[in-house]
Amino acid sequence: MKKYSGFTILELMITLAVVAVVTSFAIPAMGQFIKNDRLTTQINTLVSHLAYARSEAVTRNQQTVLCARSSDTACGSEWKNGWLLFVDANSNGTLDAATDEILRVQQTLEGENILSSSETIGNTVVYDYRGFAPSSIGTFTLCDDRKDDHMKSISISNTGRVRQGGGTSC
Repeated sequence: MKKYSGFTILELMITLAVVAVVTSFAIPAMGQFIKNDRLTTQINTLVSHLAYARSEAVTRNQQTVLCARSSDTACGSEWKNGWLLFVDANSNGTLDAATDEILRVQQTLEGENILSSSETIGNTVVYDYRGFAPSSIGTFTLCDDRKDDHMKSISISNTGRVRQGGGTSC
């Protein structure tokens, strides 16, 4: 008589049941992990662009501006659409195609996340030639569909320094 080796149907069903239970716990946690990671990545991108803007203002000895983006060559009013970073050669605070150099373009935020700024910042962050941002004191807040529980925020001081926190609500 020949002896067959392998799994019985009962062993296979128990294994599939265990995998189903473990997966049912892992999938929701993975969704939360992805949302948290997306928020962290997006706020860190904004912080790095602000640091770069400040650095370029001092290095070039010229005003630099980070503004809400409406297109790849124009400033807008909604930070969730991304932002532009440019050297403001004539120091007028607006993007002039003839004289200003665009340094970086950030596309629309993923995941339907919403980036908003306090009224004191508005649509632009302006760094002067010393790296100061006296007219851009305020807070950026980044939120997803979980609202205040998981929001990320950063504050800009008049010296241009960026620090985490400072936001109160989405």
